[in-house]
Amino acid sequence: MDTIIEEEVRAGKRKKTVIIISAAIILFIVMIWLLRFSLSSSIKKADIHTAVVERGNIENTITASGEVLPEFEEIITSPINASVQEVAMDAGSQVKTGQSVLILDKSAAQTECEKLKFQLESKRNDIKKLKLELDKSFYDIRSNNDVKQLHINSLEADVENTKRLFKAGGGTREDIEKAELNLKVAQLEKQQLENEIKTKQQTMQVEMKEAEIAAAIQENDLQELERKLKLANIVASRDGVVTWVNKNIGASIHEGDALARIADLSSFKVQGSISDNYLDELHRGMAAIVRINETQVRGIVSNVQPSIQNSVVSFDIQLDERNNKLLRPNMKVEVFLVTASQNNVLRVANGAAFRGASSQDIFVLHHGKAERRTVSIGMSNFDYVELKNNVQPGEVIIISDMSSYKNAKEITISN
Repeated sequence: MDTIIEEEVRAGKRKKTVIIISAAIILFIVMIWLLRFSLSSSIKKADIHTAVVERGNIENTITASGEVLPEFEEIITSPINASVQEVAMDAGSQVKTGQSVLILDKSAAQTECEKLKFQLESKRNDIKKLKLELDKSFYDIRSNNDVKQLHINSLEADVENTKRLFKAGGGTREDIEKAELNLKVAQLEKQQLENEIKTKQQTMQVEMKEAEIAAAIQENDLQELERKLKLANIVASRDGVVTWVNKNIGASIHEGDALARIADLSSFKVQGSISDNYLDELHRGMAAIVRINETQVRGIVSNVQPSIQNSVVSFDIQLDERNNKLLRPNMKVEVFLVTASQNNVLRVANGAAFRGASSQDIFVLHHGKAERRTVSIGMSNFDYVELKNNVQPGEVIIISDMSSYKNAKEITISN
């Protein structure tokens, strides 16, 4: 009985060992097959995009966004407080220089203008009245001065007479002193009056100057309001297209409020924006490429806004073809700023295979197979990528995304 059990145990162990060995062999075969699959895969030619390595020029670019705007756009603002009475030109209308765009109700401003005219006339009358009063006052003082002078002349004669009489023995020393005292008092009074005349002259000049300044201010206010009333005839100052107009008939308009925009659609610019992370690379005069669908329009950065809003820097691009027929107001476009350029380098068309690393693996087609190679990446833009080494002009590489074959050293290309 013990012998039978021992044989069964040994048979079970042998069976278990055989199963383990068989499983290990199968696993080894599967691993070999997977390894061969990873090292040598296949892909259909129709599923990949290829490009030929060539020599040429390349520009390194950073990507930004942009909006097409008219190069010249006039914003017409209200010069007065008024209300919209009539809209003569709707948005999209062609307009000529001097043509009416909007009509304002100017009645309130005209009433204010008439009021200022009356106030100015009143101020001028006050100046005339003040001049007459000052002239009369000055004349009275001068007359009193003349009377004082006559009185002094009389007192001087009295002094001389008193002195002669004293010499003749008909007068006293006290009479002479009294006459001289009266003369000194009169002379002091005249001197006081002359000082008063000088002061009055200065006062007259100051009062007249103040009145004239007040009248001049009033006149300037009137002239300014009359000028604004003329400007309140809202007309185009140049040929163009009305891009926007305030059509709210009867709406109250305050001085400085926008009424209309007139643009010259024969010339455009691009207003770009980019993250402030690239602020150090952005500068006036750098080359820029604007892509409109599949068309490229080149230009230069003409202005960089000094302020940063929401981590975004704005800049203006002056286009080489400002009147390109593809340009439209408020069109959104792609902008590529050129930070550097190289001539006569190895380059290949940009594609999904390039992920921005300085060194990466690519697949080069050779005799129906794609061979893995490691290359160094140089400059890049939306069209081309610079390949610094390990490739030759004329070689064909796969520019499609090949991340699924990251472990394959060679790929068979099938039709």
